[in-house]
Amino acid sequence: MRIRSLPTSVVLTGVFLCTAVFAVPVVKVVPDRPDWTAAPGETVLFQVTVTDNDSPVANAALTCTLGPDGFPGPAQKLVTGSDGTAVIDGGTLSEPGFLRCAVSFAPPAGGKAVRGIAAVGFAPDKITPVQTEPADFDAFWNAQKAALAKTPAKPELVSLPDLSTPLFEAFHLSLHNVGGWRGPSRIYGILTIPRGEGPAPALLALPGAGVRGYKGFIDYANRGYITLQIGIHGVPVNLPDELYTSLQSGVLLNYPLIDLDNRDAYYFRRVILGCLRAADFLATHPRWDGKNLIAFGGSQGGMLSIATAALEPRVSHLTANYPAFCDVTAPLKNRAGGWPAMFKYDQPGVRTPEKIATTAYYDTVNFARRVRVPGFYMWGYNDEVCPPGPSYAAYNLIPGPKTLEILHPRGHESGREFSVPVRSWVLKNVPVAR
Repeated sequence: MRIRSLPTSVVLTGVFLCTAVFAVPVVKVVPDRPDWTAAPGETVLFQVTVTDNDSPVANAALTCTLGPDGFPGPAQKLVTGSDGTAVIDGGTLSEPGFLRCAVSFAPPAGGKAVRGIAAVGFAPDKITPVQTEPADFDAFWNAQKAALAKTPAKPELVSLPDLSTPLFEAFHLSLHNVGGWRGPSRIYGILTIPRGEGPAPALLALPGAGVRGYKGFIDYANRGYITLQIGIHGVPVNLPDELYTSLQSGVLLNYPLIDLDNRDAYYFRRVILGCLRAADFLATHPRWDGKNLIAFGGSQGGMLSIATAALEPRVSHLTANYPAFCDVTAPLKNRAGGWPAMFKYDQPGVRTPEKIATTAYYDTVNFARRVRVPGFYMWGYNDEVCPPGPSYAAYNLIPGPKTLEILHPRGHESGREFSVPVRSWVLKNVPVAR
């Protein structure tokens, strides 16, 4: 495992900053150990610092919650000293897991409250999942792949000259996919092919959660990779933005819950099989080099990257930042579960035996058990969308070669801190022949 410390100037531990012209207070929470890690039974402390326009805020009235990740305890009150700091006794955990401290400050003169968070991992490399592994997991997915194989792909390509460059040609691609929850469907994406001749490695870019269009995976297309950036919802990916907004607020609202009570009809069945169809397209393309096929994604895309690598033997490498859908049944045992957190709250009609059973066939932890190709993984301890505990529950099960980079103070976010290490790993492990 590789741990990378960030410069002090960018460590804004879980801080939410306003982008208005006027400065707002900042709440910074930092554990008493540089690696943010402890052994079960060890006591940890959290230091809180409140500043306003870079000056300490004395006697700041704070509200704090503390508890296992995803299950904070009752709110407590505390006050900073004259130097704008306070120390919180975080206690300990007796078993592997994460303890999170969240502190908020409401400026007495008015304005939006600000919040800071930090989490300590207790033996995170020993975290095991709550999720079960169905005895017929492999049989189920072999049957799904067989159903996909009976559906001809019938690829359709439309040239995109406005997106093409002197380095690559771009196309809008569609492929036949298995039927979805409302009938037959297609999978759509933006394909780029390097200009010239000769083989090239391929990269399948898998999407994070939401409904949106795509413009292609340009960074890697410029570097000479065959790339295919797909959407998962069975609609073209080059339509006006208003359409995706309408879908996300309408028929695709809460799509991770669609048909969750039926493993054979669940929304992500068609999604995962669509990823396999896209991978097959790349692996049968005449320009593919025949050996290097990268599954690439973050959040929901990280889940799909791991699932694709587990089910498609031609995938040679994968990357997965803060993978979603990890150990989603963990809240049933009072532990944090990954996005989409369908069992975090006891909503009527959700925590049913049928829905719980379905998740076992789609949970990232069970795909992780079957990943044997080299992979690069990354997340932060302050991620509250895809918490670190469930990510470790999946990562710890992976039998293949794996590299993990932790950016402790980072949350569920993108940016250079995440993209640069991933790119470096890809370029090193899957170089493009020039």
